[in-house]
Amino acid sequence: MSLKLKPLGDRVIIQPSDDDVEKSPGGIYIPDTAKEKPQKGKVVAVGSGRTTDEGNTIKMSVKVNDIVIYSKYSGTEYSENSTDFLIVKESDILAIVS
Repeated sequence: MSLKLKPLGDRVIIQPSDDDVEKSPGGIYIPDTAKEKPQKGKVVAVGSGRTTDEGNTIKMSVKVNDIVIYSKYSGTEYSENSTDFLIVKESDILAIVS
């Protein structure tokens, strides 16, 4: 996949996971509008890091291909070639899944 975006500063581009179940445990179909937004995804691009007031760059703690958990309603949604992405600040990432 060739992503045409390069995040700036402490921004991270995440491809939300789509392992959502289409049916409830009782077998009822759940439409897309009623589903919870995913909170887990794969990092596809990382910015250079946060710059301090003194001009120093603080290295990012996530890297490309990390699987992460992020805040539920964070970031900006972006779509390219019918693939959805989420652009978030590094501080909106809650955990790295190992």
